[in-house]
Amino acid sequence: MIRRLPLVLIAIIFGFCGCTLAPKYERPKAPVSEKWPEGAAYKDIQIPAGAEKASELGWMGFFTDPNLQKIIKTALESNRDLRVAALNIEKARALYGIQRGELFPSFNTIGSASAQRIPADLSSTGDSRTSEQYSVNFGITSWEIDFFGRIRSLKDRALEEYLATDQAHLSARILLISAVAQAYLTLCADRENLKIAKMTFEAQKEGYTLIKRRYEIGLASELDLYRSQTQVDSAQGDIARLTQVVAQDENALRLLMGISAEALPVAEDLGEIIPPRDISAGMSSDVLLSRPDIVAAEHRLKAANANIGAARAALFPRISLTTTVGTASSELSGLFGSGSGTWSFAPQIIAPIFDARLWAAYDATKVERELSVALYEKAIQAAFREVSDSLAVKGTVEKQLYCQKSLVDALEKTYRLSILRYEKGIDSYLGVLDAQRSLYSAQQGLVAIKLARLANQVKFYAVLGGGVRDSSEASAK
Repeated sequence: MIRRLPLVLIAIIFGFCGCTLAPKYERPKAPVSEKWPEGAAYKDIQIPAGAEKASELGWMGFFTDPNLQKIIKTALESNRDLRVAALNIEKARALYGIQRGELFPSFNTIGSASAQRIPADLSSTGDSRTSEQYSVNFGITSWEIDFFGRIRSLKDRALEEYLATDQAHLSARILLISAVAQAYLTLCADRENLKIAKMTFEAQKEGYTLIKRRYEIGLASELDLYRSQTQVDSAQGDIARLTQVVAQDENALRLLMGISAEALPVAEDLGEIIPPRDISAGMSSDVLLSRPDIVAAEHRLKAANANIGAARAALFPRISLTTTVGTASSELSGLFGSGSGTWSFAPQIIAPIFDARLWAAYDATKVERELSVALYEKAIQAAFREVSDSLAVKGTVEKQLYCQKSLVDALEKTYRLSILRYEKGIDSYLGVLDAQRSLYSAQQGLVAIKLARLANQVKFYAVLGGGVRDSSEASAK
């Protein structure tokens, strides 16, 4: 046994020095422009000097509103989807450990005992007898020596899949932060719309009371009275609808936060929110390559590349080794006695001659790699469009906001003048109703644009890969 030990050691060395047949990985060229789009929608983008990149700014540094910070922190701690993503990482890490363990031999201790009665007519001595055997062995069982890198390639694939899962968790974290912020802003916007609806209802209710008094003394027509009543009823309906919408917004936010019925620290309208910080997209679209979802897609591409190596290696001979050393005896008392030592050395080689499945599997791995390349390129294109869309909003929303504020101011003056003209008998009440409807619609439009501006800041941060850093990193920065 001592003389054969070097052979075993040589086999182990060859196993760890085995080559790999996986093709050399080369990152595909990004199928998008190196620069962000240009044109009328982007010329008015204002980025303050010294604005940080999204990937370098922690989420607590970006979201400066204290209420929103509390809500996001709760969501990161309690959201079930994020918890599932974290558990998937643990699962992928364990699967990688299993596959990596295939590279190393497993040592086992095997103890066995057997007894057999041999009848006289089968016994070599002509007498019946009982045969007993006891053994204890320690060794390696069916260890594949990885000469051609099949196991090594499978290990690399498992590693890349684990890294892809880890990046998917980071992507889920970004999506959660963005979704929570969007839900928070939507809730504040709907609360502001509800406040506007209540104020409009009070104004219309006062107008209805005034029209009713004028009608009772003959200064207003019945038509004006019913017209005024329709506006009051419509405003009451809007209040009921928006009350429902606000409750549903709260439920959606609680679901993202992972809580049940706790009070939410939410502002009453968008004007009370401290806006997020301005960030820069940089000059090159290469920043997209560090987005977690794109990094995850590249890891899946590398896994497919490694899988080709495993499929190639399957076409070559496979060598496995079983070797044991131990002791055996026909009597239990002599199991560890002098001269009872045993050993075995049983290498095995399996060389495929013809197996159509192996070639089909090899072809499938090449197609899988091309599919992964297409998905990787698609992820980059989708990310480029997301950033471009956000930049288009950023370059136009301020102008929209300015125009909408001007429209609201003009309609407020129109409404006041319409009331004065009606009270003096210069104009009919139809002009007042028309001014009320236009003002109410414009006020709601203003809320929608303010929401779009804030929501786009959140989206811009998310699509550039912001939100990976946690609160401690942000505070340290």
